[in-house]
Amino acid sequence: MEGEKYRKDNIRNWFLLFLLIVLIAAGSKYMFGQEKPEEEKNLSKNTCLAQECHSKSLQAKIGEEKMEEEKKYSEEECHKKFAVELNNLVWSLLKKEKRTKGEDEKMMNAAYASLYHWSVVGKAVNFQRGHWMISHVYAVLGRPEPALYHAKVCMQLTQQHNCVDFDLAYAYEAMARAYAVNRNRSECQKTVKLAIEAGEKIKGEEDRKLFFSDLDKSPWYGMK
Repeated sequence: MEGEKYRKDNIRNWFLLFLLIVLIAAGSKYMFGQEKPEEEKNLSKNTCLAQECHSKSLQAKIGEEKMEEEKKYSEEECHKKFAVELNNLVWSLLKKEKRTKGEDEKMMNAAYASLYHWSVVGKAVNFQRGHWMISHVYAVLGRPEPALYHAKVCMQLTQQHNCVDFDLAYAYEAMARAYAVNRNRSECQKTVKLAIEAGEKIKGEEDRKLFFSDLDKSPWYGMK
């Protein structure tokens, strides 16, 4: 009987030791992150989903704010913005010492595009200056016929709207340069004199300096 009891006690002790080992092993996996309880897994998953949702919501909000900012421009403001930027683009290309054929084409297209936008929202003086710009570009590119055509339109608008001072001087300059590219020496020299006279009457000192600086710049094709 005592042997049988000893045997049973021994089996029970081994079973308890095995159970203890199993429990220790399971605890180790949890402590070292090898396996997490189902509830913790669900919590982690929900946290990730919440963070992703918040991120998407934030991105959507930023996108909406950007769209709202873009919508602040009215149609009139857009036309004006494009007219000014295209005009600046033309000047930046004119200042280049060497341009590619593609840049010449780009410069011409930008001058026409700027005039179009000014024709929608600008005043008479903006339209007049737009034609001056196109005439000037054609003169620089050595295109006689369109240079003279747009110079004449510029002068007509100048007279029609009684443009004076700065704009009158530049209208004469456009005519003179257009005659130069057309190799009409007499008309070129005559209008150069008119441009100088009008330039000397420009009231603003900075505007006057700018005008005479532009008047001195080439090309004049040896006609001035």
